[in-house]
Amino acid sequence: MATLNLAHEPDAAILARAAWLYHVGGMTQEEVARRLGVHRTRVVRLLAEARDRGLVSVTINHDSVRDLDLEGAISRAHGLDFCLVTPAMGFDPGPAEPKLAAAQEMIARRAVGSAAASVLRGRLASGAPITVGVSWGRTLEQMTVHLSGVQNERARFVSLMDSLTRNSASNPFEVVQALAARTGGEGHFLPVPFIADSVADRTVLMSQRSVAEALALARSADLFLISVGELLETSFLRTQAMLSADELRSVRAQGAVADSLGRLFDENGAQVEHELAHRTLALEFEQLHGRDVVLLSGGLQKVEAVRALLRTGTVQGLVIDGDAARVLAATLPSGPVP
Repeated sequence: MATLNLAHEPDAAILARAAWLYHVGGMTQEEVARRLGVHRTRVVRLLAEARDRGLVSVTINHDSVRDLDLEGAISRAHGLDFCLVTPAMGFDPGPAEPKLAAAQEMIARRAVGSAAASVLRGRLASGAPITVGVSWGRTLEQMTVHLSGVQNERARFVSLMDSLTRNSASNPFEVVQALAARTGGEGHFLPVPFIADSVADRTVLMSQRSVAEALALARSADLFLISVGELLETSFLRTQAMLSADELRSVRAQGAVADSLGRLFDENGAQVEHELAHRTLALEFEQLHGRDVVLLSGGLQKVEAVRALLRTGTVQGLVIDGDAARVLAATLPSGPVP
């Protein structure tokens, strides 16, 4: 077997070549390593990066990998139209070393992103006109990575909140654009920051014609795909420096355990009044009541936040990883799910 010379190959080409040899060519990792003239550990890293970049997506369509009893218990307890639970990995719900916790969260987000992509693929497959409102977050980003095999030129994707955040594949602009690119549809976004400097600034920004038009489109969406924040130091708002440590302590002191679309919620699903919520630019959360709202959540750290958002009565569908679902179900009135 001839060894390839990768000295002048661009990174993207090397990733694609490794992924093709492994997934399409049917080679083992050792065989790919020999063919590329690299160590096997580099092949492992190349294959992982190919998945992260969206060069490779894995879709599993089989009911045998689903926990139907667990899905049913959560759906009944919260009045959901459906609950989709990915296979549990057996992660310990207790405290974990930071690097291990981060790795587990990434795995959970990938799993939920893949499952959510299947849900969205089903909604788009008919080719009928559809407007999809999307929020932001790392799990929604994973959904775009795993979405493939569907085209719908009549689909419109619109951000439900600001799009001018720091450069991140998880921000609304990138999520909307990725969905549009993968499906051949249109992408629309809010050209404003997520948190205005003051309430007065928010009023001015919200009055802009481009913002008003984008929000009008968002309000008309047929499907809403949203995320939830856990209001911890590891939350998206904190890691993206959109919420200071002092602001985080302040909202927690008022009982807030979750955020979604710039609104804060306590453990019972009631909105928490805080100055921060009056400076955010996003679709009004009240606009989601009675609509087709699907919540995506990946990671054990989000269980408290998920429970709070489910108690608002707004969510109609839930896609969640198996480990978090088991912790969530353990507190249901009917008791833990075996």
